[in-house]
Amino acid sequence: MAVAGALDGIRILDLSRFIAGPLCGMVLGDMGADVVKVERRVKGEDSRAVGPFVADESLYTLTYNRNKRGLTLDFRSADGQSLLRELIAEADVVIENFRAGTMEKMGCGWDVVSALNPRAIMVRISGFGQDGPLAKRPCFDVIAQAMSGLMEMTGEVNGPPLPSGTFLVDQVCGLYAAIGTLGALNARERTGRGQVVETALLDSATTLLLTAIPEKILLGKDASRQGARDRYSSPSNNYRCRDGRYIHVAAGNGRMFPRLAKLMGATGLLTDERFATHAARMAHASEIESIVAKWAEQYDADDLVVMLADAEVPCGKISTIGELIENPQIVHRKQIISVPHPSVGSFPMANSPVRMSHSTRDAYKAAPSIGEDTDEVLAGWLGYEARRIAELRAQGVV
Repeated sequence: MAVAGALDGIRILDLSRFIAGPLCGMVLGDMGADVVKVERRVKGEDSRAVGPFVADESLYTLTYNRNKRGLTLDFRSADGQSLLRELIAEADVVIENFRAGTMEKMGCGWDVVSALNPRAIMVRISGFGQDGPLAKRPCFDVIAQAMSGLMEMTGEVNGPPLPSGTFLVDQVCGLYAAIGTLGALNARERTGRGQVVETALLDSATTLLLTAIPEKILLGKDASRQGARDRYSSPSNNYRCRDGRYIHVAAGNGRMFPRLAKLMGATGLLTDERFATHAARMAHASEIESIVAKWAEQYDADDLVVMLADAEVPCGKISTIGELIENPQIVHRKQIISVPHPSVGSFPMANSPVRMSHSTRDAYKAAPSIGEDTDEVLAGWLGYEARRIAELRAQGVV
């Protein structure tokens, strides 16, 4: 018997593309919402043209669109926009991440949405927000990383600023959008009315800066690049081992550093005035990390991780993706799953990290093909008969 998801019965119209919007929809779909992904006819959304590909399917698209049904629609035609308004009238949530003003041009701005459906929640995801001097400017994840200061904080001490190894801001922005959606759904239970939920890439990026903002305003300090070194404790860094692999050791606080010193057979470090306190270790970070680095070079990475873990010192091997896939903790938690797909066969992907004791779905649906469920959605949401759907197809509306 299928497990009822926490959001069963919630209808979501997902008009978004790329990462942030689709991720928001996928998170809600993972929790049981009926998410309908609306795309352009023939070509579908933009990410379908982005590689790598397997069996002519974009891994990019498949990764961010599971647990959705697919519907195609000509957004530019008057009939298509009319049909879009019909769907909005039946939706609980509408997700869009077009450039600011696009929904208004399609006759589907918030004034129209709320008039059509006072209970609707409109989730608006953009680069810079719906208003302000940069609202109409295009933006991608790396632009937000650059402009927020996040890129300035990332990289080696004397090296150039670097972006994150993944589209971190897109994903955080999508998660904030999903959180906002859940809050708006809860508020609707009390008020009976929907509202706009808005997130922006640049806004989201600023939440990732740790204490950099108050440090600058209150202390006049700029958060500079630190490489792999922890900004707030030492020793905490990447260390090269005998076999050429790296581990990260985080042993800078008052409980962990004594454990590390004991394991190293260097308890004298605890009374050395350069390292006896947290403040002293921060002032002499290069020196203590040099000592730890020389010690780490005596051992292979896997052996050293075992030693440190046994001593209850936080540590981790810098893993390849292949090693992550085989990590026994990841395997035990079933964090990598395979979702059946008609073209790819079995599509491996990260499982949702959200686990609920009574409402976690026990089966996932692969990302839909372009317009895969158009007939089903129009019949189920709008009550259209087969003849009416055929007419819309003939007219190029769906």
